[in-house]
Amino acid sequence: MAEDASKTANASTLRICAAAKELPYSADDRSGFENKIAEILADGLGRKAEFVWSQKPAIYAVRDQLDKNLCDVIIGTDTSDDRVLTSKPYYRAAYVFIQRKDSPLKIDSWNSPDLAKAHPIGFVQGTPAEVMMTKLDLYNDNINYVSSLTNFKDKRNSYTRVPPERMVVEVAEKKSDLAVGFAPEVARYVKANDALKMIVIPDDNVRSDGVPVPHHFDQSFAVRKDDKDLMAAINTALPKVQTKIEAVLKDEGIPFEAPQPPT
Repeated sequence: MAEDASKTANASTLRICAAAKELPYSADDRSGFENKIAEILADGLGRKAEFVWSQKPAIYAVRDQLDKNLCDVIIGTDTSDDRVLTSKPYYRAAYVFIQRKDSPLKIDSWNSPDLAKAHPIGFVQGTPAEVMMTKLDLYNDNINYVSSLTNFKDKRNSYTRVPPERMVVEVAEKKSDLAVGFAPEVARYVKANDALKMIVIPDDNVRSDGVPVPHHFDQSFAVRKDDKDLMAAINTALPKVQTKIEAVLKDEGIPFEAPQPPT
C-alpha cells in the first residue's frame, strides 16, 4: 500500500530542483522568476509544484539533485546541455550591456569604438564576455575591478558568483561605466533603476581565430535522460503555457527573443 501511495503522490506533483538562495532565478520564498515559471509548468501538467530546495548554487543541480533522483525537472537549462534531456525551448536569452541612460558612450556591440573609453567594465569570468574582453585587450585593465565585485574571494576549486545586483548597482552609482551580464540574471535589477538601460549584444561575435562566441542561448526545461514520459508531457503542455511564461519574462524585464528553429 505504501508503494502505491508514493506513486499516486508522484503523479500529482512535479518535483522541481531549485536553489534556495539564487535570485533573481530562484529563492525559497518562491520570488524567483523561474519559481513562477515552474508553477505555470506544473499547472499546465495538471500537477502541484513541489520545490526541492538546495543551498548549493544551481550549477550543481544536475549532479547533486536531478541525477540523485531528489527532484525531476530543472527550469532554465541551455537547450544544448547534453547531460540531460531538454524540452523544446520556450525562449532565447541574450547577453546584454548595462549602461546609464545618460552615458555619453555609445556602446551597442563589441565593435563599438567607445568600448575603449569605458572603465571600469564589470563582467563575469568564464562567460562569453571574458572571451571578448580578452580579444579586445580589455581584460587585464578590468580584472582587478571584477575581482572586487566578489570582495576578492579566491575562485580556485570553488564556485564564486558575481552578485548580479551589485554589478548593476555599480553602474547606477557611476562606479562603473559598463557591465556585461546575462539578461535573465540582471534584468530585474536594471528594470528597478530608471537611470539604467540594457542593450542586447548582437549574436555575431567571434574569437581572434574566427571561432564563434555565442551570446544568445535557447532555454529549456530539463529532466533525466531516461525520463522520456515526463519530457513528452512537458512538450505537450508547453504550447498551452507559453503565453503565461512569456508574461513572467516580460514582467521580469527580460528582453524576449523567440528560440531558433532546429537546424
